[in-house]
Amino acid sequence: MIEAIQRIVDYIVNYPFVRYTIVVAVLIALCAALLGVTLVLKRFSMIGDGLSHVAFGAMAVGAVVGLTNNLYIVLPVTVISAILLLKSQESKRIKGDALVAMLSVSALAIGYILMNKFKTTNNVANDACVSLFGSTAILTLSMTDVWISIGLSAFVILFMILFHNKLFAVTFDESFARASGTKTSIYDIAVAIIIAVVVVVAMKLVGSLLVSALVIFPALSAMRVFRSFKGVTIASAIISVICALFGLFSSMIWETPVGPTIIIFDIAAFLIFFIIGLILSRTKKA
Repeated sequence: MIEAIQRIVDYIVNYPFVRYTIVVAVLIALCAALLGVTLVLKRFSMIGDGLSHVAFGAMAVGAVVGLTNNLYIVLPVTVISAILLLKSQESKRIKGDALVAMLSVSALAIGYILMNKFKTTNNVANDACVSLFGSTAILTLSMTDVWISIGLSAFVILFMILFHNKLFAVTFDESFARASGTKTSIYDIAVAIIIAVVVVVAMKLVGSLLVSALVIFPALSAMRVFRSFKGVTIASAIISVICALFGLFSSMIWETPVGPTIIIFDIAAFLIFFIIGLILSRTKKA
């Protein structure tokens, strides 16, 4: 254990890209958790999954057309898709969950076909695997990635603080909030845009298939123990950050992919909080 800790300390002290990775991982985990509470309570938690698949398809298109920075096509497409998905909740023809499923499978299929048909490298399978599940590419982050993550995190935290009461109202009773004069559509669009940006940034950390886990697991874990909206939000953020750090450090020691390792710790945290929740509920009944 001491040797492992010393190894991590050496990495942090001697390699700047490791410090960049820690900052980005913590900030992405924080943003995903803060937004995850609202999405889970609105019963639209799978939007992260759908958007990540859309981003994968857009990334494939960007690679085919030869864009040096896929962000120029991935971000706009993902933001538009996020708004459409949230607006689909109001539709009586196609429900939100059905549209998420349709977009997910369509984007995955189209993206992989494009990558296979218009090969940009000789190892399409590996490229697809890296895009879907993440890789050690997170360890090659630049200062630009760090500043994007810092800016995003500052915006999300400020948004949550300034509009906490409005988000609470929109989350728990959107009809009442609308009747009381709150422009709920504005907050829905704002949340959609932010979650789209979080998904796009988080893809480099955990891959497109695992992004939704960063959104869902911390919120669900916190809900096992805490009951207030504020308590769940704060606990979710803390759980997410701790899991991100443990996952990142463990991946350095075990030499495993960063994304899946972080998600393993998120799963473990959920199981722990699930057990704590059961114990607390039985104690109250007794």
